Amino acid sequence: MNPIYPLFAFAIGVVVPLQAAINNQLKGVLGNSTLLAALVSFSVGSACLAGLAVATGQKWQDLAALGRVEWWMLLGGAMGAMFVFGTTLLAPRLGVAAMLSLVIAGQVCVSLLFDRFGWLAMPLREVNLPRLLGAALVVGGVLLVNFGDKWFGRA
Repeated sequence: MNPIYPLFAFAIGVVVPLQAAINNQLKGVLGNSTLLAALVSFSVGSACLAGLAVATGQKWQDLAALGRVEWWMLLGGAMGAMFVFGTTLLAPRLGVAAMLSLVIAGQVCVSLLFDRFGWLAMPLREVNLPRLLGAALVVGGVLLVNFGDKWFGRA
């Protein structure tokens, strides 16, 4: 595996709480509208992707194939918008750590199902005891991040 890939994945993880906090500040400037903040954020992201596509010489004519895609293949964009909207809405209400712990737990649990069953043509990977234990530890971490102060008292 290319060593840059895990580093890039880690960097994405570092950026997510920053994105939620920035979008929360943007929301404050936009009349406290979570929806408008998410719209602006997604629009800036789209502009960045368009610029990157130009800079890397992507073939814009390949977009003509969009007419042949199944409707559900476009849901990724809607899911991305839901993520940006959801993190902007939930970060100030739950706290960034609590929100992201729940997001990560959901990702790990469902990702194991994708690995096990190869849904949407993803490669099959064994779901063994160490991986299940890892997921259980993530869920345990979520419980501690969200309820640990209630269980152990505030320090």
